[in-house]
Amino acid sequence: MAENNINQTKDKRIPWNQYFMAQALLLSLRSTCTRLEVGATLVKDRRIFAGGYNGSVSGDSHCIDEGCYVVDGHCIRTIHAEINAILQCAKLGVSTDGAEIYVTHFPCLPCTKAILQAGIKKIYYLNDYKNNEYAKELIDHVGVEVEQVKLDPKYFENISFGNFFKKN
Repeated sequence: MAENNINQTKDKRIPWNQYFMAQALLLSLRSTCTRLEVGATLVKDRRIFAGGYNGSVSGDSHCIDEGCYVVDGHCIRTIHAEINAILQCAKLGVSTDGAEIYVTHFPCLPCTKAILQAGIKKIYYLNDYKNNEYAKELIDHVGVEVEQVKLDPKYFENISFGNFFKKN
């Protein structure tokens, strides 16, 4: 009987890829972009060491406040989530070599280049989004692994915040 309880508990425990992708999704809620909310989580040895979301340069106006600054179909006000996470590491002197990145959307070409140059060994993404063919070629050429993660509702459907949101 105890073995059945152990197996049931193991079945309820969220797998690492679901956990880290959920973190990226949570980070995307901080996005200040009105066009697409993206989050990125950097992980090494099953430990989160950096995260980012798409938004403006610190101290600049945000798209949610002043609208997007679009040139040639791209908002040039926004720094992408992947770049923000990598820059956070650069600012703090933390190596990204050998890390994995969890991103809510397939990385654009400039982000793909930065990810590869940063030595990140695996890209996990949740949603397809304008998947650039050259980005995919570069990823394949460099030998970085890519995996799409689909969140399994069974790990999230019973999340409860209890009385946390109740008014006193």
